[in-house]
Amino acid sequence: MPLNNAQLAVANDPARFRVFVAGRRTGKTFLSVRELARFARHPDRRILYICPTYQMGRDIIWADLKQRLGDLNWIAKTNESRLELTLVNNSTISIRSGDNPDSLRGGGYDFVVFDETSDLKPEIWYEVIRPALSAQKPPGQALFCGTPKGTNWFQDLYLLGKNEDPAWASFQFTTLEGGNVPEEEILAAKSDLDERTFRAEYEASFETYSGVVAYNFTDDHIVPWKQDSGYKQIVIGVDMNVDPMSAAIMVRTGHGLHVIDEISMFGSNTDELAQEIKNRYSDKQIFVFPDPAGVQRKTSANGRTDVSILQNAGFTVKHRARHPAVKDRINALNSLLLNTNGERRLFVDPKCKQTIKCLKRHVYKEGTQVPDKSSGYDHQVDALSYAVEYLYPVTKSYTPDPTKSWGVF
Repeated sequence: MPLNNAQLAVANDPARFRVFVAGRRTGKTFLSVRELARFARHPDRRILYICPTYQMGRDIIWADLKQRLGDLNWIAKTNESRLELTLVNNSTISIRSGDNPDSLRGGGYDFVVFDETSDLKPEIWYEVIRPALSAQKPPGQALFCGTPKGTNWFQDLYLLGKNEDPAWASFQFTTLEGGNVPEEEILAAKSDLDERTFRAEYEASFETYSGVVAYNFTDDHIVPWKQDSGYKQIVIGVDMNVDPMSAAIMVRTGHGLHVIDEISMFGSNTDELAQEIKNRYSDKQIFVFPDPAGVQRKTSANGRTDVSILQNAGFTVKHRARHPAVKDRINALNSLLLNTNGERRLFVDPKCKQTIKCLKRHVYKEGTQVPDKSSGYDHQVDALSYAVEYLYPVTKSYTPDPTKSWGVF
């Protein structure tokens, strides 16, 4: 299909530096592939795509890029391990991670795409890529894409494009304006998300992240659990930290979760945690949602892992293949606490004093989107959010028309 209005506006702008602030599923990846190919059609060009991690680059854009350029018969050589394409005109397109800015140094670049810019370190741009663009003749260009994640350097770039500097142009489009997600799907998202998360994720709004992490938690969420001896299942979120090892014990309600108990064990281990859970809830079917790092974490010389210990204890263990983004866990937690319809779907029994204290006191580091882990209030919140994010994720996938075509340059 042809470019949508949002993509077309960005693609047609002649500015050297373009900033594309967009809600979910607005077509950032589709536009990025098109722009990478457009600049690479000239011979001997060095083209670069940067995203927060290597795995994201492979998952998000690599297959689409190979398909697009393969259909055009432009690919001369493919390096799967380096995520690099050499084209028949001797141009190269490289997919790189922003984990290590120094690895991006060396030579100049003709065109660079930054994806999920908010999650990248600003020094990648200011200290590495900006000088590398200046080294080329003519000077290189850049495209910055992403969904807003607080007020950070991505917003600073966006504001540059709103000034009168002709080198910069900025664009801001909501998910609805992107045209890839039906309006009814967006309306449905409002019942899943809290207001601030919805504004950032779907309306492309720069929201301020400061103060308390669980910003939607109030005393209205502290509600006694009505003892019901008939409930058969419990849900447990676990943070695999030694001091303390933390667990949030919940039951599923008709609309969400109720925290009915908590475990906080200092100087302990996964075996002792599993035994404590069995001591308290031996008559229940137990579902555990641990920190995904527990898949690899060895706890003894015979190669057992935290996850295998929980499984061998008879628990059903559910976890992500890799860590969900911290902001996704926080957004899921706040959305369950209070969605845009004013519905509370997560409650805490008053006896869970540590959970309540942590929800009220766990804060961001001043001036950042990084939760402060120095206070010790993070463990119970992490335990709770691992289960919440798995059961009520805010990053639900939506697949648009699979018959899409690439259009023309």
